[in-house]
Amino acid sequence: MTIAGIDERTATGSLNGLRVLDFSTTIAGPHCTRMLADVGAEVIKVEAVDGETMRIRPPVRNGCSSLFGQLNAGKKSLVLDLKTPEAVEVVHRLVKNADILVENFRPGVMRRLKFDYPSLQPLNPKLVYCSISGYGQTGPSAELPAYAPVIHAASGYDMAHLAYQPGRNRPDYCGIYHADVLTGVYAFGAISAALYQRTLTDTGQHIDVSMLESMLTLTPTEVQASQFELPPPSRPMFGPVETADGYVMVAIASEKTFQGLVRAAGRPEWIGDCRFAKYADRRRHWTELMDGVESWSRTVSTEKCLTELSEYGVPCSAYRTVAEAMDDPQIVHRGAVAEVEDDGGTFKVTNLPFRMSGGRVSAGKRAPALGEHTRAVLREAGFSDDQIAAMAEKSQPA
Repeated sequence: MTIAGIDERTATGSLNGLRVLDFSTTIAGPHCTRMLADVGAEVIKVEAVDGETMRIRPPVRNGCSSLFGQLNAGKKSLVLDLKTPEAVEVVHRLVKNADILVENFRPGVMRRLKFDYPSLQPLNPKLVYCSISGYGQTGPSAELPAYAPVIHAASGYDMAHLAYQPGRNRPDYCGIYHADVLTGVYAFGAISAALYQRTLTDTGQHIDVSMLESMLTLTPTEVQASQFELPPPSRPMFGPVETADGYVMVAIASEKTFQGLVRAAGRPEWIGDCRFAKYADRRRHWTELMDGVESWSRTVSTEKCLTELSEYGVPCSAYRTVAEAMDDPQIVHRGAVAEVEDDGGTFKVTNLPFRMSGGRVSAGKRAPALGEHTRAVLREAGFSDDQIAAMAEKSQPA
């Protein structure tokens, strides 16, 4: 299959030949390292004896979590008890031949384990070491526990979102972990920049990525509004309109799209109506405008509404479920979903949302079983079979 002008059967990833030691758990770090794996890096996921916490997150099939698989496809699994002297020796050997290390423990944990950047950098001056945390590695909040919902609240994001919900004063519940995914993407970008800098300096560095600061970047308008006195927020020129069987999002971003909307709604005379003639007028009279549009849209199905709006060039979409979005012909055309297997069977995961004309970008075909690659990784690091067996015996659960 050819995507973006390359042959996927013979193409290689842009990070082929690079090795990543992945000490991260849950979402932010694993999302970052899966991105690295998807563009060709060898990622060795270091797990505790009882496995990473996401291995038991539903959906679980035959003892295997597909959510874990989504975040860890294409990686290798190495089981180590990091509190043992043997683990220190293993990590030190692996670091000497690693290019990247990613961790998202609370600040101070890697230092206590003797796996912090100052401890490992002398073993490999070229190492790019990335720490992901809630608030950053230093400062008054650095050691506070942080999960995505807490960071959403702390960053101002939740209150900024609430300001766009007329008549509401209680923040929403949100089970979608924006902070984790966004921070993982920023970590991926920072690592890529550090790798390029390493080609110029022959030296690695420590990267400190903050979830709090990552979330702040989602509110550029509000960051500026917090500094300067502005009038109360205007009504945004987008929103849902009700149909006979659902809702459609419409966005009125220009004069052309406004005219398309009112023509689709059978109200072409509103183009010259003093309430809607100018952009500012429409903002002030948005409710009247939408009431008029809905007097039409409520009489037609969502499909018919979308067809009419599209004919007039109005940006619009039905409100879809994720399952419906994954079945979108555009998603299928782009190869945006890949099939992965684990010991529980097969399942679908999202690919990275970009394509490269000169390199392969795709999810690995398998999510690793716990410790699946322990022996192979340790043998490659120079440990004998007897040493590996002794380590395995010591690391058995009590």
